[in-house]
Amino acid sequence: MRPAFRLLALVIAILASQLSVAQAPAGAPAGATGLCKDGTYATSAAKKSACRGHKGIKDWYADTTPASAKKPAAAADSAPAPAAATSSAPSAPAPATKSTASTAAQAAGGGAGQVWVNTASNVYHCPGTRWYGKTKAGAYMTEAEAKAKGARPDRGKACN
Repeated sequence: MRPAFRLLALVIAILASQLSVAQAPAGAPAGATGLCKDGTYATSAAKKSACRGHKGIKDWYADTTPASAKKPAAAADSAPAPAAATSSAPSAPAPATKSTASTAAQAAGGGAGQVWVNTASNVYHCPGTRWYGKTKAGAYMTEAEAKAKGARPDRGKACN
């Protein structure tokens, strides 16, 4: 009866630990600590103002327990961890930025000679600029194609 009880306790402990640790989804940028309701990712260490101006927080991935309240790993368990076990905890959050919109993941594609056309506003963005590949709706194309479709350059500045 004892081995069955220990096995059951182990299974419950593993399930509980997985449920209590929220992790950023695979598509989130490195260091993302939360997802705002407008679809942008936050990298702020503090939950309080992470999605200010972005309609609030939808999901929070960072641990809300203060570092001073956490037990050191060595004090929590005196037995050494098995070599095959690896931690799946997210990496430390990046320093807070003034705007979380610029940390949105860039759309796949693009490259040399390609601009990002925001199809909602009909404005195109050059490589290396803040909104290149990051608006909610858009497509990559050459600058000439963008102009032929009636798109205008961001802030009136052509790429090359």
